[in-house]
Amino acid sequence: MDGCQSGVPTYEGDLHVVAAAHHIVKALGATKNLSDDLRKILIDLDSHLSMITSNIDSKGGRGLVDVEERLDQAERKIMRWETDPMMIWDSGPKEASDYLEAVDETGKLVDGLRGLSVHENRKQKEILHRAMNILQMAMSRLEEELIHILVRHGQQFEPKHMYSRSIRKDIVYDESFVSVEDEPIKETSSRNYSNDESGECIVDLVHADVIPDIKSIAKVMFTSNYGPEFCEAFISVQKEALEQYFSFLGTENLSIEDVLKMEWTCLSSKMNKWTWSMKIIVRVYLASEKQLCDQVLGGLGSVSSYCFLEISKATILCLLNFGEAVAMGPHRPEKLLRLLDMYETLACLLRDIDTLFSEEAGSFIQLHFHELLERLGESAIAAFEAFRVAISSNGSLYPFAGGGVHPLNKYVMNYIRMFPEYCNTLNLLLKNQHPGVADQVTEPDYGLDASLLTSCPMAYHLRSITSCLESNLHKKSQLYKDEALQHIFLMNNIHYLVQKVKGSELRLFFGDEWIRKHNAMFQQHAMNYERATWSSVVSFLKDDNPGSSSMSKSTFKERCKGFSVAFEEVYKTQTSWSIPDPELREDLRISTSLKVVLAYRTFLGRNLAYTDDKCVKHTVEHVENSLLDLFEGSSRSLRNSRRW
Repeated sequence: MDGCQSGVPTYEGDLHVVAAAHHIVKALGATKNLSDDLRKILIDLDSHLSMITSNIDSKGGRGLVDVEERLDQAERKIMRWETDPMMIWDSGPKEASDYLEAVDETGKLVDGLRGLSVHENRKQKEILHRAMNILQMAMSRLEEELIHILVRHGQQFEPKHMYSRSIRKDIVYDESFVSVEDEPIKETSSRNYSNDESGECIVDLVHADVIPDIKSIAKVMFTSNYGPEFCEAFISVQKEALEQYFSFLGTENLSIEDVLKMEWTCLSSKMNKWTWSMKIIVRVYLASEKQLCDQVLGGLGSVSSYCFLEISKATILCLLNFGEAVAMGPHRPEKLLRLLDMYETLACLLRDIDTLFSEEAGSFIQLHFHELLERLGESAIAAFEAFRVAISSNGSLYPFAGGGVHPLNKYVMNYIRMFPEYCNTLNLLLKNQHPGVADQVTEPDYGLDASLLTSCPMAYHLRSITSCLESNLHKKSQLYKDEALQHIFLMNNIHYLVQKVKGSELRLFFGDEWIRKHNAMFQQHAMNYERATWSSVVSFLKDDNPGSSSMSKSTFKERCKGFSVAFEEVYKTQTSWSIPDPELREDLRISTSLKVVLAYRTFLGRNLAYTDDKCVKHTVEHVENSLLDLFEGSSRSLRNSRRW
């Protein structure tokens, strides 16, 4: 056998072999269920090894001198950096390599000297103590170098390349509804991302070029039994970087009390930001952090998972705690869509979380995630029911001016037209709310059999909501004293319902039959309006003796006067009424004109002999043009026209 191996003196090499054998014997001796014969053999072998060690040790005087010389060389390389302001890894790869070799050499000497501690040896203890001090000093320096490398080469990234924020104008339930406005309906989703299309995106949180340097530091520190110190430094830097990025996203660490006291506008903004931030943190940042931990510590058993958990748990728990606070808060109708966003976000991240925190130590994160998902689902259902109750219970003391589209109607329809975006989620949450309803869970698809969508849980609840709305609108119509205005109000509002359904994906859930039925309803109210308003006006133009060519002059004057007074009253009143939809307004004007103008023209045509009389205040053209002023929402007075 060669006298030296890897630079270790013969006596030391022998001691390493004997120490290793000694360790194996002790390990075997600790094994249970050994036979008595085998146990005796191990005891004898242990005794023999002790004698060998004693003999080698007696020859080790010169060997300790060699050890001390090697320690001196390693110490010089290590100590020169204690007075150098430069960081080692900034000075170049050779300097870093030399330093690691010196540290590795010191660590080997410490291990070798510890193996010689069978008998008391003062010189050996002095060298061991000195080597341990040098090693500890080097470990402290490596911690500093590790922190410097991580901080200097840490890389931030812009989140916009991965996700866009979901921006939607809130539709807030308000008793007065003065702020409710129509928004243009878009066939495409108003959310800027879908839950499925945004996959995991790994980025380098630390520049890839320095990963080998970090790994080399980790290897030396763990080999020297300074693994906990490495982990502490690594966790500290990466945890702080994550917290800084969390702050960069604009997400705050809020207490439950802070969230519960928050005004809706502020809370809505933070719920939206939470949805966005949760995906960024989990699918980008934590996925990248997990990769970094595995790259650096992957060969060290559970150390990688431990460091990852310690780095990430504070931030992920902060996000989950906000979700808990939101779920605990009052279940107001306007929270529904935001709650559904949060629910869908967690649902699509469950697999990511289960993968990231797959070790037993991280199981509490998984559990918290699953529990929050359930609570958010319950809160969404409660908010959905609050929405229905708000519609049913909304009362009015006074009729809505002009008989136009009521703000409650706008609020409800602008709100529910966004529900198809959440079709899968709402079907999942609502399927147990009405056992008799089919529980198909499917995305809206224009090519699907219509019966699949019109019979799903969400479709049932949509029709239930509009039924509540219609019932409330009928109650509000009773506040008008004028029967004709009651019909105008109902015509306007049912027409609005139909247009909102037809012009959006809602039509897939309401179905053609619902649309046909409600088309007939608002058309019936239009006919009822004409009957209530114009029957009495046109009655002045009827000829009591159809067989005669004309009526008496006095009767003609009386009829003309009656018609003029009635027509002018209708004009004055109904110019202040409102039909907001231009097409509906024009249709009703044309229908009215066909009846009134035709009757008036026929009436005057039968009594041409009297038409030059001053009793004819309005020409046919004037009546026809005057009808075009109706339903504009501003009251007018009718002027006399020239006779024709």
